[in-house]
Formats: sequence, structure tokens, C-alpha cells
Amino acid sequence: MFDNLQDRLNKVFTQLTSRGRLSEADVDVALREVRVALLEADVNFKLVKEFVGRIRERTVGIELSRTITPGQQVIKIVHDELLTLLGEPAKLDLGGGSPHIIMMVGLQGSGKTTTAAKLALHLRKSKYSPLLVAADTRRPAAIEQLVVLGKELDIPVHREDASVPPPRICANAINIAKANAYNVVILDTAGRLQIDEALMEELSQIKALTGPKEVLLVADAMTGQEAVKVAQGFHNQVQLTGLILTKIDGDARGGAALSIRSITSVPIKFLGTGERPRDLEVFHPDRLASRILGMGDVLSLIEKAEEVIDEEVAERGAKRLMDGNFNLEDFLEQLQQIKKLGPLGRVLDMIPGMGEIAKQIPQQDLEKNLKRTQAMINSMTKQERRNPRLLNGNRKRRIAQGSGTEVPEINQLLNQFREMQKMMKQLKNPRMRQNLMKMFGG
Repeated sequence: MFDNLQDRLNKVFTQLTSRGRLSEADVDVALREVRVALLEADVNFKLVKEFVGRIRERTVGIELSRTITPGQQVIKIVHDELLTLLGEPAKLDLGGGSPHIIMMVGLQGSGKTTTAAKLALHLRKSKYSPLLVAADTRRPAAIEQLVVLGKELDIPVHREDASVPPPRICANAINIAKANAYNVVILDTAGRLQIDEALMEELSQIKALTGPKEVLLVADAMTGQEAVKVAQGFHNQVQLTGLILTKIDGDARGGAALSIRSITSVPIKFLGTGERPRDLEVFHPDRLASRILGMGDVLSLIEKAEEVIDEEVAERGAKRLMDGNFNLEDFLEQLQQIKKLGPLGRVLDMIPGMGEIAKQIPQQDLEKNLKRTQAMINSMTKQERRNPRLLNGNRKRRIAQGSGTEVPEINQLLNQFREMQKMMKQLKNPRMRQNLMKMFGG
């Protein structure tokens, strides 16, 4: 979502890196580009003006540091100001008595029902016992969607006849939660194509009857500045406690994420990063600022890896790799683990320095290459995977035919695999390991 903004800002910073001291003229030229980049990203005009003003005040006359260039110092200043714009991190308030009530609100089509299920899954992983409540009686499809999602995730869903008023459905659900030891109740309330009095009155009644600790607005990042207006409208009526931005994996320009916190003073608590049930991230302002500036997001990558990767498989592969016993069967097993992290382009974007490389290779090409590699290894026998030296010309032709590839691609895969094995043998050298530890501060 932030690719264009990231590219524009990186060009600005590159122009500053060779200067020993920043004059007012240098700053003015750079900030003009920053201003254009933010406006093109659909950031609120007033915020852009204030943001650029603060940066200018801090950058004029920056002296060359012994350790970092003026360009790097400017990046730090912009990073700090982005953090100010995005606000402090905010967690869900699940204090007080049980059950904890979370009320989900939003316009129709924002992804509210799907997000309610994602949030329930997220909380269950944190050892909570959630109950989903289908309170959108005006849209039968929303009720069925929540029931299907609940069944898929093995999370209970409370539903009632459409003739029962939504406030009563929500109140009944809380009684059921108390009776069955569910300690979190997530209310999936009705949405509209636009904010109207009937919707707000219904939401006000639900809030008064259930007393939720959290009122979370699900806002579609693809709607840009309209998401900010929607947030303001809901906040004025039902006093929001948090925001969940969905569809940030799309081609939205990102301005809503940068504007919505400052304008509404309501913290962003989660980001919807995809369509899968686990594609919900806790919002970390510092990590988002780092992504925008092309600095990666290693912490989020590690957290995602810890969540989806089989630790035993990863450790087994790492041990075999360091022992020099790593074969193509192990390689295939590790590739299958990597796929669990999500689209390769997004994974590379989280690694410092890899974002630019990822942009040069279309996402579909990254995925295609991974699938072709898997197809080639899957077309080998178990003996061939464990001992690639068995692969003669006839065997390679058979593998190429079975995987829909060409023999040169098989040779390329084997060459890359042999290079990796050589590198791992070098790492077995104690002196090499000692030098690497020094390089990384160990």
C-alpha cells in the first residue's frame, strides 16, 4: 500500500546523502518533494502542511555527523515525525470483569464480519475464549458468513431469528457467554452503505445495553480520505476506542493510515493484511514508519514466523544445514514452511534492503518461481532428493517432463543448491563462524 510513497521518499533521501551540510535551499527542495509525495498518497492537506513544517524546522543547518550522513539524519527526523503522526501504540482494553465486550462497527463492505472472525481467532491464540455474535439482522448474508467463518475456525457463533431486535440479540449473547464461560464477546453489528440515523440509533442502543469496553471501527483503507470522514462520523455518535484498517495489502495510497489517527485522535489497533483468517496484525506505529521509509520490519516477520512455522521442522532443517547433511528433501520442507508466511513480495519487503529487490521482480514471478522449484523437487524420487548426485541426463529429462519445466532449469536449481551446500561447509569452519559473530556484534 505504501510502495509509491516509499519510492518518492527514498528518492528525496538519496539526493541528500552526499551533502556535508543542509542549507535552507536544500531543505526546501527536498521538502517540496516530500509534500508532493504525501499529498499523492492521499494524506490530509492540513496534516501535510504541519508535518512538513516540523521537519523543516528540525533539518535546516544539520551538520555532518561522524557516523551518519545528513540524509540519514533527515530519515531519522522523518521517522520521528511519522511516529508523532501515527501516535502511541494502543492495545485492546480487556480489563475489568468477564466477559469482555467488543463492539464492531463499520460501513457495509468494509470487511467488518470477516474482521470480527479474525479478531476472535487472534484472541483465542492469546488464550481467550471468544463468542461471536451475529447482530446484523438486516443482511442475512452477513449472518451466514459469520456462521461459516465460525465453523471454519471452530469458534462459536450466537445467532437468533431476524425478527429479534439486534440490541436484544447482543444482550442475550452476553448471558449465554456468562453461562458457558466465554470470556470475550464480539458483537458484529449492522453496517450500511452510508451513515444514517437509524444505524446510529441502533448502535447507541446496543452500546447502552451491553456496555462494551471496546468499540472498534472497521475502516476500508482503499477508501482513502473517505475513511477519515467515516471514522469521524462514527466517533461523534458512539465514541470509538479503536480502529481496524482493512485491505492494506491492496493498492490504496496509504493516506488514510497516516491521517486517521491525527484527525480523529482514535488509535489504530489492528491492520487487516490479507484475506486469510490469520491476516490480522497488531498495529505498531514504529514498524509501519519503518516500512514506509523502506527500512523493513523484521520484528513483524519474526512474529509471523513464530506463529505459522513449525518450530521442530525449522530446527531440524537448520541442524542438517549446519551439519552439512541438508538435501533437496529438506529444502522442499523449508520452502513449504516459507509459503506459510504469505506472499513472497510482502515477506521480502519486511527484510531491510530487500524491499527494492522485491519491487524489481513482479509478485507473480516470485510465486511462479517458487511453484516451479517445488514442482521440480516433487517430480524427483525420494532417493534423488536425498542424493542429487544420482541425477543424470535421463533422470533430469524425466523430472523436467513431470514438472512442466526444462532441463536447464533443473541444472540451475542443482547449481544453486550446490553453492548453498558449499557456503554451509565454510560456516562449519570455527574461524569463519568467529568472524561472522564479530561482524554481527556477537
